[in-house]
Amino acid sequence: FNCWLPVMQGETPELRQLSEKARGRQKFIFDGRTVYEWEQTLDEVHLYIQPPPGITKHQLDIKIAPRHLTVGMRGNPPFLNEDTVSLVDTADSFWMIEDGELHIQLGKARKAETWSGALAGHGQLDVFTEQEINKKIMLERFQEEHPGFDFSGASFSGQAPNARNFMGGVTYK
Repeated sequence: FNCWLPVMQGETPELRQLSEKARGRQKFIFDGRTVYEWEQTLDEVHLYIQPPPGITKHQLDIKIAPRHLTVGMRGNPPFLNEDTVSLVDTADSFWMIEDGELHIQLGKARKAETWSGALAGHGQLDVFTEQEINKKIMLERFQEEHPGFDFSGASFSGQAPNARNFMGGVTYK
């Protein structure tokens, strides 16, 4: 593959820091408060919500549908009641409380698709961040398709191709 180089030429510390931030959790902030953070991989979108202290899984009411997510407390109006940006595979989706944080994993119905956001109407990724996530997903695809190779130090020079349809498209396992 001649579209990636082991070390990106001319990468500055500032660009490296921006790239790392773009590949990490993205925040949805409303009225100055972080409502949730989210990130994505080749197969999944992860949402992270900080619930009120002392909340247990038995008090939560979470529904994951192919195009909709509802999160709330039993007997109350939902905290989130939104469409997802893309189609969710509900069989590969679940939620749990982990280290005091609500973690919702949404399985992507279209593997390797780069989501521009987690929930509809909650903003979209800027062009730089979307490209950095696409690069990360493309490297995850390379790693999955070529498990004997180590892509951990690889990076792209310039734009990465679309991970979903590059070279005949992604395979489903």
